[in-house]
Amino acid sequence: MVDVSALPLSRLIEASAYAPAVTEPRSFRQPRFQAPPGATELILVRHGESAPAIDGQPFELLDGHGDPALSPEGRDQAARVCARLAQERIEAIYVTNLRRTHETAAALAEALRLVPIVEPDLREVYLGEWEGGLFRRRVADRDPIAVRMFEEERWDVIPGAEPGHEFAGRVRRGVERIAAAHPDQRVAVFAHGGTIGEIFAQAARSRSWAFSSADNASVSHLVVTTERWNIRRFNDTAHLESSLTAMSEPPVC
Repeated sequence: MVDVSALPLSRLIEASAYAPAVTEPRSFRQPRFQAPPGATELILVRHGESAPAIDGQPFELLDGHGDPALSPEGRDQAARVCARLAQERIEAIYVTNLRRTHETAAALAEALRLVPIVEPDLREVYLGEWEGGLFRRRVADRDPIAVRMFEEERWDVIPGAEPGHEFAGRVRRGVERIAAAHPDQRVAVFAHGGTIGEIFAQAARSRSWAFSSADNASVSHLVVTTERWNIRRFNDTAHLESSLTAMSEPPVC
């Protein structure tokens, strides 16, 4: 056996150069999602609960669409969702031309000192002869047309309602316009149950009403690129409910 203590330093350095290297095995953690360069993150918020429809007192119309204000419950929901989003990095806020989205976004706009931008193509689906609050009554009464609407997952079985392909087309144009204006940014978009459902159905290439269950003041998250729309979150209501699920409302109000 060689007494290494007796070897000169030069011999020890030479011997170490030929010693087999001891390497740690490579490890691979699960990667975390990162938005690709140029992508736009959309934080989609369904407006808070709007005022109830009352027999004989139709909602005011704006460009043919029912335009109710938020109810007291809806104002509370709006305060909660805005308080949550005020902690996030958000570069722009979008609303539709209907006031329930403006009212829901108001506290966030004030907190972040941003002026909301109106994107009318993300307004709710047009309900034809059932606008002004009649939709809710017909659904509650299980009108045969309402039953057929849910069975076929088609808004346009309602007399005069917006055809599905037209609704889908304008919603897509609205999303693409926002994405084109905000590459590498995160944007809060305050919209409607039917609109959010349509956006996510297009992203997932699913049946048309697969995502029609967004709750009032819920948060959903979409990453948009020119190649694809990636779903990151849908119907998050952690700021509203302590339980896993919340009582759902009709898909349009």
